[in-house]
Amino acid sequence: MNRIYKIRIWVQLFKVIFIFNFIMFNHATAQSKILNKYGLFAITNTKTLQKEIAEDASKQMINLRKFIPGIKLDLKRATTDNFVHEKLYRPLTTTFLRKPAADLLKNVAGDLKNKHLAMKIFDACRPYPVTELMWGKVKDDRYAADPSKGSGHNRRPAVDLTLIDLKTGKELPMGTGFDNFTGTAHADITSLPEQVKKQKYIKKSNGKIWV
Repeated sequence: MNRIYKIRIWVQLFKVIFIFNFIMFNHATAQSKILNKYGLFAITNTKTLQKEIAEDASKQMINLRKFIPGIKLDLKRATTDNFVHEKLYRPLTTTFLRKPAADLLKNVAGDLKNKHLAMKIFDACRPYPVTELMWGKVKDDRYAADPSKGSGHNRRPAVDLTLIDLKTGKELPMGTGFDNFTGTAHADITSLPEQVKKQKYIKKSNGKIWV
């Protein structure tokens, strides 16, 4: 993987992160008129969500499996292969993002395909109760979202992912596995093999785009 390509993909991912943050900032308090126990505005029923989507197309939920050809899914929260070792939501065949975020991710997928790479999604759309449960297990906002603030996964512009080699189907080494809550998982760690550092260069941290 040459340096020009790595820089190009990094710029693409940076755009995704920037716009994800923009989406969250503009919509974090615009989800409904109902305050939950933490003082956050939260959608509590399907009709409210449908109404908000009708008023703001950017809140449209996009099916990633259908929207991005060739994208791989390994939804860890729907299995016991996560730090809680429990199924946090029912088994799923796809996951969702908001339209602007899904559009950006599709652009990145196109660039990756040209280099025989693809994204594997570990988590995207996440029910709010799962955020509460995860926070109960790990009260550290470097690794789990504080439910009093909410998560990008709840608002649907956030995605946890890694990269895979299309020729072999194997994940690129990133230094740690998914749900690793140690310093080794951080993007700025330097005590890793050179090839691993190159892989992490075109991601954000530990298989995740943080928002």
